[in-house]
Amino acid sequence: MTNDTFNMSMRKFLKQVGVTSQQALEEHVRKEGLGGGTLKVKATLTIEGSDFTHEVKGDIEL
Repeated sequence: MTNDTFNMSMRKFLKQVGVTSQQALEEHVRKEGLGGGTLKVKATLTIEGSDFTHEVKGDIEL
């Protein structure tokens, strides 16, 4: 595997994560009728078959 292959594959995966996560959050906000305040969010990334875990926490203003 070359660095270019790894980088392109990782970017493709992260783009998919970003797009599908945004869609899921937008759907949740619409479904719940949320219109103000802040969503406290956490994303957890794991690698199957490994003990690797990475968490990102943040706030999304509505």
